Amino acid sequence: MQLLPAPVRRFAAWCAVLLLAAGVGWVGVRLCAELRTAVTPVLLALLGTALLRPLYRRLLRAGVRASVAAGLTCVAVVAVVGGAVYIVVAALVDTGGQIIDSLRAAAKAVTRHFGAAGTSLDDLAANSRQLLGRFGGTAASNVISGVSVVGESIAMAVLALLLVFFFLRDSQRAVRALRSGAPGGTADLLEAMARRAFRAVEGFMRGTTVIALIDAVCITVGLLILRVPGAVGLGALVFVGAYIPYLGAFISGAVAVLVALADRGLVIALWALGVVLAVQVLEGHVLQPVIQSRTVQMHPAVVLLAITAGASVAGILGMLLSVPLTAAAFGVVQELRERYPGPGGGPPAPTPTPPG
Repeated sequence: MQLLPAPVRRFAAWCAVLLLAAGVGWVGVRLCAELRTAVTPVLLALLGTALLRPLYRRLLRAGVRASVAAGLTCVAVVAVVGGAVYIVVAALVDTGGQIIDSLRAAAKAVTRHFGAAGTSLDDLAANSRQLLGRFGGTAASNVISGVSVVGESIAMAVLALLLVFFFLRDSQRAVRALRSGAPGGTADLLEAMARRAFRAVEGFMRGTTVIALIDAVCITVGLLILRVPGAVGLGALVFVGAYIPYLGAFISGAVAVLVALADRGLVIALWALGVVLAVQVLEGHVLQPVIQSRTVQMHPAVVLLAITAGASVAGILGMLLSVPLTAAAFGVVQELRERYPGPGGGPPAPTPTPPG
């Protein structure tokens, strides 16, 4: 090994470190995927705790007991989330028929121009009974699996809500447990890393909530001016989608434009598209730099890569969790860089004493 040049040895050492880190990360991801029913509520509860902690602190400062304050905070989040889900579902149900009618009209227009090759809607209707008999069993199994997924999601949501209550009430106990279980001499470092990661997630969730609220209000006002049906529900959908950076805003904006196209026509749909694009420009050039200036800053490429990795691992839930977890990782790295600013990653080198 000594015969190799120093740059080659350093390169080999870095490769070994990267391979070891990649192996540990892969094993961790696989374990989380296998134990997703238990891991997902914990992660959602941590995000909820980071978002609701300011309200909990205000209740404590007002003289409310810790258990009562945590319970009131959980009741508030249930009311807000339930109301948002109800508004979104009601708006989409009210405008769903219009969307289907517009798509059906578009399909008929395409059929009139390109239906000579036996691909018209009448042919599909004539073969519908055969298609139903062929895929009926598959559809029934999909319905059963869908019901099981809904039940599992409800159970995880209830568990996450209970964990939010305990995380809010027993946060100091968690810190003491972390310090007591830390190896000798690392308690302060582990506590500092945990606090920095939590602050990064808390700042990200708080900034994202403020940005989502501004986006939702602006788009709702624009849709109300354009007299698009279900504007309040579409605004709530924009608010929920904003927690998935870039992709969530694109999907919720596309739904708003589609509803405008179904009910108000092409011109109003173009105006709605203009409103959505203007809000996105405002978010990218004003809101993001100003509101999230004190949180962990991540390059858009890093955010997109994190969202892609999260989607490949856990779908929509992975897209939701990937960016806060990446922010927590950036917070830990920043804490380590501040504690060990030396060029080799260790403690800072001592200042040499001048001669004489």
